[in-house]
Amino acid sequence: MRICAGGLLVRDDRILLARRAADRDFYPGVWDVIGGHCEGDEAPVDTLARELVEEIGVRPRAFERIAVLAEPHPAEHGEAQYHIFVVTAWGDGEPRLRGSEHTDLAWLSLEQALALPLAHPGYAELFRSTLGEMARARLKKR
Repeated sequence: MRICAGGLLVRDDRILLARRAADRDFYPGVWDVIGGHCEGDEAPVDTLARELVEEIGVRPRAFERIAVLAEPHPAEHGEAQYHIFVVTAWGDGEPRLRGSEHTDLAWLSLEQALALPLAHPGYAELFRSTLGEMARARLKKR
């Protein structure tokens, strides 16, 4: 089974998504969280850190796992687990595209994100619940 990890970076009421390049084997041209496959016996949290550095040049500082999603099309792509982490703080500057895996990187409101073709059908509810929880936490601090 393929094990993957992805980071949903959140800033205020926006999330960072990347559009997968059109030549990708899995889910070409759709919008996705930043992440990738675990290598060898790498733990998902270690994959998260490595992939964020490789793909957008930042190191996660504050994060937590918020979901483990199953592969939505196992007959086509094989069995997989996608460990999704919300990332609320990072180092090494502003996220920027590195490499050729993605063609676009954008900070999006919930409405903007939901209007895009997304890599996983579970993302819509995950984005809603994550941004909702973050908004409630900000209100409690006031």
